[in-house]
Amino acid sequence: MISVMQGVLGLLSGALVGFSLGLVGGGGSVLAVPLMVYVVGVPDPHVAIGTSAIAVATNAAFNLSNHARGGTVRWSCALTFAAAGIIGAFVGSIFGKMLDGQKLLALFALVMLVIAALMLKTRARVGLPDVQMSWSNMPAIVGLGLATGTLSGFFGIGGGFLIVPALMLATGMSILNAVSSSLVAVTAFGLTTAASYAWSALISWQLAGIFIAGGIAGGLIGTRSARHLAARRGALNVVFAAVIIAVALYMLVRSLTPILMSAP
Repeated sequence: MISVMQGVLGLLSGALVGFSLGLVGGGGSVLAVPLMVYVVGVPDPHVAIGTSAIAVATNAAFNLSNHARGGTVRWSCALTFAAAGIIGAFVGSIFGKMLDGQKLLALFALVMLVIAALMLKTRARVGLPDVQMSWSNMPAIVGLGLATGTLSGFFGIGGGFLIVPALMLATGMSILNAVSSSLVAVTAFGLTTAASYAWSALISWQLAGIFIAGGIAGGLIGTRSARHLAARRGALNVVFAAVIIAVALYMLVRSLTPILMSAP
């Protein structure tokens, strides 16, 4: 049973996660797990991961419906990418368990900083309108879907920050289409993780419900903000890169501190 304060904090934390998913299509798991542990006060990290997985997947699905109503989801590309990514995530998770957790997070943070730099470099690119999957881009969609899923499974994180630039690279679509379409994969990856943790009874369903409620409200604001920023050339790319850099630096500090503290 969670306290009233935990419920309020869970609602606010869920709103922040939903806003991030609606705005940039990423940040769900990266934000949700530390929020549940350090803000809401979930004592068991495994319960925090399991609960955040079902909450993020549900919020991603809700935000996906918001973007779909706006006609910005490229379904053929998104579904193929997600299917390949699920296979990659399964393989990646096997290898990820072999590496120390703190070093894993530090490595992922460095990858995110590289992605942020690339997003800023290409911020003036408009993107191709009405992109669909074809024989010419299918190998790139499947290949990058597998690679992104593998990295997501390897690092144990939803991967929204990897999916968006990967979709743009594979198809040439605009960042708004990539943000919208990425939520298909974020939903699929999250449900896969949540099913595993639910099987092991590592989900707080009460907290998940509160988190989802907050996420729905935050997602509406995030989706509208994404459409507004997309109308300004390069603005959404800059916001996306800024969020990545902030989260990456936070992860570096959190993951490197224990390593440095234990050094002789």
